Amino acid sequence: MPEQHVDVLIVGAGISGIGMGAHLKMECPGKTYLILERRRSIGGTWDLFRYPGIRSDSDMFTFGYGFRPWHETQILADGTSIREYVEATAAEYGVTDRIRFGIKVVKASFSTETARWTIDAIDEATGEQQRFTADFFMPCTGYYDYDNGYRPEFPNEDAFQGRIVHPQHWPEDLDYAGKKVVIIGSGATAVTLVPAMADTAGHITMLQRSPSYILSLPAEDKISAGMRKVLPKSVVYKLSRARNIGMQRAIYALAKARPNLVRSIVQKGAERSLKGAADIKHFTPKYDPWDQRLCIVPDGDLFRVIREGKADIVTDTIASFTETGIRLDSGETLDADIIVTATGLTVQLLGGTTVEVDGEPITPSQGATYKGVLLDGVPNAAIVFGYINASWTLKADLAAHYVCRLLNHMDEHGYTQVVARTTEADREEGSMLGALSSGYVKRGEAQLPRQGVAGPWRLTHSYLRDVPMLRRSPIDDGVLTFSRDRSDAANPTTRPRASA
Repeated sequence: MPEQHVDVLIVGAGISGIGMGAHLKMECPGKTYLILERRRSIGGTWDLFRYPGIRSDSDMFTFGYGFRPWHETQILADGTSIREYVEATAAEYGVTDRIRFGIKVVKASFSTETARWTIDAIDEATGEQQRFTADFFMPCTGYYDYDNGYRPEFPNEDAFQGRIVHPQHWPEDLDYAGKKVVIIGSGATAVTLVPAMADTAGHITMLQRSPSYILSLPAEDKISAGMRKVLPKSVVYKLSRARNIGMQRAIYALAKARPNLVRSIVQKGAERSLKGAADIKHFTPKYDPWDQRLCIVPDGDLFRVIREGKADIVTDTIASFTETGIRLDSGETLDADIIVTATGLTVQLLGGTTVEVDGEPITPSQGATYKGVLLDGVPNAAIVFGYINASWTLKADLAAHYVCRLLNHMDEHGYTQVVARTTEADREEGSMLGALSSGYVKRGEAQLPRQGVAGPWRLTHSYLRDVPMLRRSPIDDGVLTFSRDRSDAANPTTRPRASA
């Protein structure tokens, strides 16, 4: 089959892939690249998820790209606004024309003899097989399965006479006006759905096995809006972004250092917002703050619909489904016309692509990551994996910038191949997301790369630490192995590997 060659091949036209394309345009203007996107439009997560009320769970001053400021004062933007922002970024930086839509990547193989990737793909509309080659491979596919959300099987669910839906595949024709709705789950999706549906539905019940920490923030950034009256938008953006980065880090650090204090602050806020409309036990998790991500609700919208009697929260476990709803282990029954299973994600790395190096399959969970960007033992390849405790895009921007620095360094010195390799002593048993106890992390533990013991292998999940490491530290740090000649790629002659 005919092949198309580019310097860099990116998989995924979501916020990470579009950001990577823009960074290549700005920092590596001589590089050719393509983005292969399985869907028919730009947006990734923000194109896939279309459930009511979908929004960011990070503030937009830090969730937006650092190179293309978000100037609205909305703190948590809705999904449509984010998708339009990503589309506009792609158009402005000439990325849109480099995207091939409807293309599913199935296999990526690297040859150390040629220092080149071969990527096999399929046009899902026609079934046509396609092949691409590239010097550098960048899966920007996130960390979850786009086809299958996590959906446990519940006892006797076939008996239920209503409709069961998962937020990851929200039906366009779902009419919930005046209906009784039970939403199973307590994470960010559930706390978004409840207030978004409550004004239309007959009644909403959020059924949770265990509570989450829920924190109310203003919907609009009034401080930034006020600063705009006296300062240019560009200055307001820089100040607001720096402020929010600092606040994110400070809250996380305080939660880890003084969990009881943060627990008290969050729960007292929930009590004030509820005004006695619900028992605080439904907002009292058994785990410490930031063992799982905090759930943010703008202007306390979840608390509002509970106070107004449009929604309630039940903490219990499911005994079985019935014809008319759910029977709980406590013996209580919940009537429902519609059941929404907001039960989470299924972890999947590399978009499900099979990756090989010289014919040997690569299993990411057997290695670590170098600076959270390069894959252990995989030459000329990088991934984008955002923060667990701050905006995803903060790390995506840093990772893209680092890859551009790496590519420019290789060009400057005539290198054709780079690889990072750990030893067993560099890796811990736990995964790179081991700091979180969230259900999707625990379920996907076996698929995730390992956490590193120290040095560039250890993820700190700290933007303030990553900035100097990814923006300013030397590329050739004695850990990476470089090769100059393609013919010598399998037996590189480089300086000895330094201790990590």
